[in-house]
Amino acid sequence: MDTDRTVRVFTDFYRERGHHLITGSTLLPPPGDPVLFTTSGMHPLTPHLEGRPHHRGSRLVNVQRCLRTTDLDEIGDSTHLTVFEMLGSWSLGDYGHSQSLRWGYELLRDGFGIPRERLHVTVFGGDEQVGPDLESLRTWQKSGVPVELTRKDNWWSNGPVGPCGPDSEIFVWTGGTPPQGTPTTDPRWVEIWNHVFMRYRRLEDGSLRPLDRPSVDTGMGLERLVTILQGHDSVYDTDLFEPWMRLLPALWGLDEPSLRLVCDHLRSGVVVIGDGVRPSNTGRGYVLRRVVRRLLTTLRRDDPSRTLSDLPVELLQHTLDHFRTSCGTGLVRDVLLEEERRFDSLLERGRRLLSGPRYRGPLSEEDYGYLHDTHGLPRDLVLSLRREG
Repeated sequence: MDTDRTVRVFTDFYRERGHHLITGSTLLPPPGDPVLFTTSGMHPLTPHLEGRPHHRGSRLVNVQRCLRTTDLDEIGDSTHLTVFEMLGSWSLGDYGHSQSLRWGYELLRDGFGIPRERLHVTVFGGDEQVGPDLESLRTWQKSGVPVELTRKDNWWSNGPVGPCGPDSEIFVWTGGTPPQGTPTTDPRWVEIWNHVFMRYRRLEDGSLRPLDRPSVDTGMGLERLVTILQGHDSVYDTDLFEPWMRLLPALWGLDEPSLRLVCDHLRSGVVVIGDGVRPSNTGRGYVLRRVVRRLLTTLRRDDPSRTLSDLPVELLQHTLDHFRTSCGTGLVRDVLLEEERRFDSLLERGRRLLSGPRYRGPLSEEDYGYLHDTHGLPRDLVLSLRREG
C-alpha cells in the first residue's frame, strides 16, 4: 500500500461515516496564532475543541502537514522527520470515545489489513484527580485487543492550561517474532495512533473543569503508518523517500545518518519555501535558514566542494507534488542556491574569525554565545570550522 493509497483509505473511511474533509495544506498557522508553524493535526482546531462551532460541522477529517524543530537532534535516525503529515479525525461534541475507538480498530483491521494479533493498546488508569478510563477499557476488551493501563502516558494536555483528557494509544508489533510483552516493556511495540477524549479544561490552579461539549481528537503519523504497512524499519525506505534514496547516495556518498539528515532537511526546506517562507534572521525565515545551513554543514563536512546546484530537479518536483504545492521548482532552486551563497560567505567570515588568537584554545559557552549572537555562527558550524583547522 503506497502513501497515496494509504491517505485515500483513511479519508474515505471517515467521509463514508459523515466526516467532512477539511484543508490541512499549509504549515502556516491561522492569523493571530503566536506559533511559527503548525506542529500537530489538532493545532488549528484548538478553539473548536474548546467549544467554538466549526463551519464544516461536528465531524471532521484531514491530512495536516506539520513542522517540529524540537527533534532536530534526532534527525538521522530511522523515524524522526522535521516536516511530516498527520492523519486526523475529530468529533466536536458529536459521537463519543467508544465510537472513535471502534472505528479506529475497524480501519486498522479491515482498511489497512493489520491483524488483531499485532495490536496492543494503552488506556488511562487513573490518578489523584480522575479515575480510570473504564469506558475505553471495556471497549477494547470487547474487541479482544490486549490492554495495558498507564497513568501519565495516557493523559493528553495541550499545555499547562487548556483542553485535556484521557487518551487511548494504539500500538503495532514490529518485531520479527510473535508479539510479546507490552508497550511499556518492549520497544518493538510502536505507537501509531492516539485517540484523545477531550473532556476537561485545566485551569491555572491545576484543577480540572469539565468541558460543556466533550470532543474526540485522533492523530496518526502518516510516515510511521506507511513504514509499518510497507514492512520497513525506516521511513527512508518507503516510497516517500524513494527518489531521494535512489539519487543522492551516488551523488554525494554520505554515510547513512548524514544522508538521512540531508534528505530530511532538504525535503523540509522545499516544503517551507513552497508555503511562501523565505530565509531571514527572525521568525519562520530563521527556522528555514537554520535547517538549510544545518544540512549544508553536514553536506560539506567531508567534501567542501559539494553544492546544492547538483541537486536533481526530480527531487524538488517529487516533494512539491506530494505536498500539493503549486510553487515551481525554479523558485525553490533559486532560494536554496541563494542561501547556499550566503552560507559560503558566512564560512569565509567564520574561518577568518576563528583563525585569530582569541579562538585558538578551548571555547567557553560565552564564546559560543558571542559567535552566534554577534556573527551568526551557530555552535555546530563553529565546531565544523574548527575541525577544518
